[in-house]
Amino acid sequence: MASGDGGGSDSGGDLNRWTTLKVKSVYENPWIKVDEHDVLTPAGTPGIYGVVTFKNLAIGVVPIDDRGRVTLVGQYRYALGLYSWEIPEGGGDPQLPPVVSAQRELREETGLEAAHWHDLLTMHPSNSVTTEIAHLFVAWGLTQGEAEPEETEDLALSTVPLATAITMIADGRITDSLTVAALLQLQVMLLSGTLPPGLAEILQRAG
Repeated sequence: MASGDGGGSDSGGDLNRWTTLKVKSVYENPWIKVDEHDVLTPAGTPGIYGVVTFKNLAIGVVPIDDRGRVTLVGQYRYALGLYSWEIPEGGGDPQLPPVVSAQRELREETGLEAAHWHDLLTMHPSNSVTTEIAHLFVAWGLTQGEAEPEETEDLALSTVPLATAITMIADGRITDSLTVAALLQLQVMLLSGTLPPGLAEILQRAG
């Protein structure tokens, strides 16, 4: 396969054909920074590129109970003006292991604690304009405690079978990128036999 086809594992550093001439900070708050880059495009023409840098990691977790059900969080997303059903998710301190932030988010949004954690995937949710990195997990062996949502969060909880959550993706009821990626990756791992044995047994019994 030729270099640059997207089928290899090269980080791409030697494939960069962009030239950065100048970077100007446009906006910053505690969560994001927006820079405008004066560039030469790969064709050698002048242009500008807006880059949004996220100061936190994106974190998400699929909590699976002993009956193979997924806990989803419902909330109104201000930027879109839409209500959204999602896995528990939020921001994580880049200085901490991502799983530590995932454990905190799960506890805060749902009150759940999990005995077992497993990586699902790492992804770039919007790589054309942002630097955001997301770390997604699946958790099981759940115990219920008290939720501690932030003051800006007005959350509803719904527990559904994994198959129902997958259907919600297919029919458009779930559109959040982290949730779609995490649930589909979980389904792929289940079908391919690559889940940890204890979790696989739970989901197979529920299936």
